[in-house]
Amino acid sequence: MSDIATLIDRVRREAERESFPIDTPIYESAKKDPRQPVLYAGNLESQLCFFGRDLGRDEVREGQPLIGAAGTLVREGFFLAWQGRKPKNKAELLAVLDRIFLTNTVPYKPPGNKAYSEEVKARFRPFIEQLLVLHWQGDHIITLGTEACKWFTPYGKPGEVDRFFLQGDRFYNKLRITLTATDDAGVSHQKPAVLMPLPHPSPLNQRYYALFPDMLQKRLNDFAF
Repeated sequence: MSDIATLIDRVRREAERESFPIDTPIYESAKKDPRQPVLYAGNLESQLCFFGRDLGRDEVREGQPLIGAAGTLVREGFFLAWQGRKPKNKAELLAVLDRIFLTNTVPYKPPGNKAYSEEVKARFRPFIEQLLVLHWQGDHIITLGTEACKWFTPYGKPGEVDRFFLQGDRFYNKLRITLTATDDAGVSHQKPAVLMPLPHPSPLNQRYYALFPDMLQKRLNDFAF
């Protein structure tokens, strides 16, 4: 199995192989290379993954997934569940990266606030599969928003993820899935995982934004810190 640096390089080479929509002005303003992926942040040995849709402006600037307004809400919620209090400063908040793993459906920022097409997600899916199955050692995944949850549709039984996401209690129940990935030698790997959806914690999500902190705490009650 290749190491994580090799995987990141392979993602970059895929991005260079054929053009796709990237919010290039945001990368240029941050003095960042738009072809360099922001693949993950946190601890590959963590049992818990937060899985988002794609990068935003802050994520490009900081070189980490989930570090903007929505991501900060996630990190603060985890810190509260872990330490029983709010973080005193940004340095304390960064400590959560020792205990969680953060990634997205696509490791780039799309133009505007539009999700990437299914074609773009399919291009980068094999690399995200390898990341989750061959490199990350955990098995519990909190998805943030509809796009993030439905990315996992291929890893349930036919129609299972879609049916689960239509249930009124989806943000409180769990779904067992089987992740799959093919390594560089063409060998297929499987990994059981537990999907735990939450709504996206964006301030624009008027229905759930105020409810999100409490919903996150309920999800985190299952973990021993």
